Amino acid sequence: MCVRTAFAMAAMIGIAFSAASASAREVVPFDGRVSPGTVLIKTGERKLYFVRGDGTALRYRVAVGKPGKQWFGEAQIDGKYVRPAWSPPAEVKHDNPRLPDVIPGGAPNNPMGARALTLSLDEYAIHGTNRPSSIGTYASYGCIRMLNEDIVHLYDQVSVGTRVVVVP
Repeated sequence: MCVRTAFAMAAMIGIAFSAASASAREVVPFDGRVSPGTVLIKTGERKLYFVRGDGTALRYRVAVGKPGKQWFGEAQIDGKYVRPAWSPPAEVKHDNPRLPDVIPGGAPNNPMGARALTLSLDEYAIHGTNRPSSIGTYASYGCIRMLNEDIVHLYDQVSVGTRVVVVP
């Protein structure tokens, strides 16, 4: 009986884990005035849209900058990285002086996750996360966080030079 109960509990944990890691993306109608191929981030919605040419967009739930750490405007993707290492920007290091100077790619404490799309604006990126519970919140210093499976999917859809627009 105890073995069966333990097995059942393990199965429930596995099911809960699988549900928690499920993708947050969906295809939605999109009639905005943004050209196909653009990444549009609506900060207030905490959503990222990858605009397609057929009147739809791929919509992803994301985490965005905390109040006072948000930015708005346009940038371009200027780099694509798989399991990137992370060096905390000066502001993050100032607020968290115990952080190491570099966290290797793939390390469990690396906040960049599975992929990163760096932006042509300051030190911002669209990237995965080691904190999936932050998705849908105001959590970062200005970066856009995605579930790892979603950043992997978006990574395959975009290229260096892709336009990124961030609106309130």
